[in-house]
Amino acid sequence: MAAKFYSERNLKFILYQVHDVESLTQYTYFEAHNQKMFDMVLKAAGKLGKDLLFPIFEEMDRNQPELVNGEVRVHPSVRKIMKEYGEGGWITARVPFELDGEQLPHLVADACEYIFQCANYSANAYPGLTTGAANLIETFGSKELYDTFTPKMYKGQWQGTMALTEPEAGSSLSDITTMAEPTGEGYYRIKGQKIFISAGDHDGVDNVVHLMLAKIEGAPAGVKGISLFVVPKKRPDENGGLIPNDVVTSGVYHKMGYRGCPIAQLSMGDKNDCHGWLVGEPHNGLKYMFLMMNSARIEVGLGAASMATAAYYAALAYSKTRRQGRKVSQKDPSLPPVPIIEHADVKRMLLFQRAVIEGALSLLMQCSKYLDLQHVVGNEEKDKYNLLLEILTPIAKSYPSEMGVQAISQGLQCLGGSGYCDDYPLEQYFRDARIHPIHEGTTGIQAMDLLGRKVIMQNGQAFELLLSEIQAAVAAASDFLELQNHAQQLDEALTSLQEVTGHLIAIAGTQGPEYFLADATLYLELFGIVVVAWQWLLQGNAIQKALSTNAKKKDLNFYHGKITALRYFYAYELPKTQGLTTRLMHTDGLTVEMRTELFND
Repeated sequence: MAAKFYSERNLKFILYQVHDVESLTQYTYFEAHNQKMFDMVLKAAGKLGKDLLFPIFEEMDRNQPELVNGEVRVHPSVRKIMKEYGEGGWITARVPFELDGEQLPHLVADACEYIFQCANYSANAYPGLTTGAANLIETFGSKELYDTFTPKMYKGQWQGTMALTEPEAGSSLSDITTMAEPTGEGYYRIKGQKIFISAGDHDGVDNVVHLMLAKIEGAPAGVKGISLFVVPKKRPDENGGLIPNDVVTSGVYHKMGYRGCPIAQLSMGDKNDCHGWLVGEPHNGLKYMFLMMNSARIEVGLGAASMATAAYYAALAYSKTRRQGRKVSQKDPSLPPVPIIEHADVKRMLLFQRAVIEGALSLLMQCSKYLDLQHVVGNEEKDKYNLLLEILTPIAKSYPSEMGVQAISQGLQCLGGSGYCDDYPLEQYFRDARIHPIHEGTTGIQAMDLLGRKVIMQNGQAFELLLSEIQAAVAAASDFLELQNHAQQLDEALTSLQEVTGHLIAIAGTQGPEYFLADATLYLELFGIVVVAWQWLLQGNAIQKALSTNAKKKDLNFYHGKITALRYFYAYELPKTQGLTTRLMHTDGLTVEMRTELFND
């Protein structure tokens, strides 16, 4: 039997019973779909993950990309993967029918992404990045740009990337130095360097199309002067062929994990012949890129939850078959050893993993549903869902990323010494997962975005909308006797979050931004626990509804297992908010006032 890397049953529960994806088909945009079609899509995604992606999960790690004679060589299956995604319509899953896409809801398309990433995160990165880059061209580019570049990206023949980071700029995009010189001939000459570009060059496609940030000569200083360009590795010539575009791969990073996808360093314009085409209007590049960046941040969270899911099922399978020791109540050494899953501490570690990943997955699917609703409702409601997405994005990125690392660590612990060896996949999952708290904005950046921008945006409107969503779940749970205690716990945690938020905003007014944001990462952690507790309560509501309507006997173990995971989260994870609240309510500026010289020996 093939190894299990995700739960189809849990995924469908979250899609259909918690977030009611079928309700989207009442809107004209999604009316061509139904549950039967969604099931077919999910089944096809599961087959692709099982047959194509999962079998090469370890191979792609052990045979990592290499720069050979100026070209990056990747696993030979990458070309087949890109072809399968292109022909299967996975790259165009969310693209409208009129552009030859599948017009699937984000909820379903992102559920498929989850399956693919559970199977092989590195492999899915190639078409995933292409999807995002093509979406930027589709949304903001001219028809000529769209017609020139997206057809072959959608077919999986050309790779797409997001090229932001530079050697001296990092996350401080206002400091980028890549320049674009106008030529008056419809293109710009690009000159500069980019680093840490995922899938930035490889031989699994015929061309690589970079969506690149640069500054037009004479542009305003800072982020207001950033523009967005299409900069391909090879550019089309007048005969319909491809010629080199003066984009050179100057290095490939050898990484701790996530080795199946190359991370490249690029040099543009060394021969003063790198052509770039402006996307949209000048100096609006960062605004455009944030469309992809916000999606990419949620995608990182999805990848983190996916990786932790696969690690959980590997740890679960091991724990069921590995026999060691006896229950502490059994004193007879002649008794046979029991499977380690019988030990309470192993159950605790498995419950921790499940509580983290299934709570995080529900949050990510919540974001997907808000994206879908944003697309089909009127302007007033559209603003509501946009604000909810804005405030949830830093949490959707950071909670699965940070907690996913901890979850996989606990999975590795279940395996003991075996988990530390590459005979089992846990050590690879652990290495792979560590990138998630870093890329697309570190946890510290997400924290400052949440507290310093999202919570106070539009006079706190996004925060108030989210409070209303959570309070609605609390009210619904109060109708079920089995959930009333949990509803009260969440209500109390929500009150504490409001008090902490008000306290910190007051600090901003009296002591300034440094003291206000000094413990933003702790605030993000507090916020994340509360939000995931909300998602568990939503799942609890769905379970109680099912149990109250004569649930099928075959589903009872599933529901009772979910309820136990919910109880675990509320008993072990939600109480952590109390310590965080205590710290955040006593802002003493310790880290602000710590003098640099005191770090010396």
